[in-house]
Amino acid sequence: QVQLVESGGGLVQPGGSLRLSCAAPGRTFSNYAMGWFRQASGKEREFVAAISWSGGQSYYADSVKGRFSISRDSAETTVYLQMNSLKPEDTAVYYCAARPSIVVVTPTLYNYWGQGTQVTVST
Repeated sequence: QVQLVESGGGLVQPGGSLRLSCAAPGRTFSNYAMGWFRQASGKEREFVAAISWSGGQSYYADSVKGRFSISRDSAETTVYLQMNSLKPEDTAVYYCAARPSIVVVTPTLYNYWGQGTQVTVST
């Protein structure tokens, strides 16, 4: 079992930035592909970004491409989602997820999930 803990959410004005973090207390993410997903109120959970276990491959939803960046630290203990130029439509609960295999964008193929962190983009 892998427990994931997200942090870094909050309220930000349109055009602002936030950096989300995802950690698994007491363990590393080596050999795990990691993903970020989001779920807005009344909508289905959707893919945001994902990164391979090696960090060599990353994928982004079209809606965030060029604005968001996913990365993982060299110690393999934390995965980040840097979010720039935030828009009101980015408002959602953001979830970190992990799978011990190749990177994919389908949420149902991820084995482990965090509890989520709220991101609100508003004036």
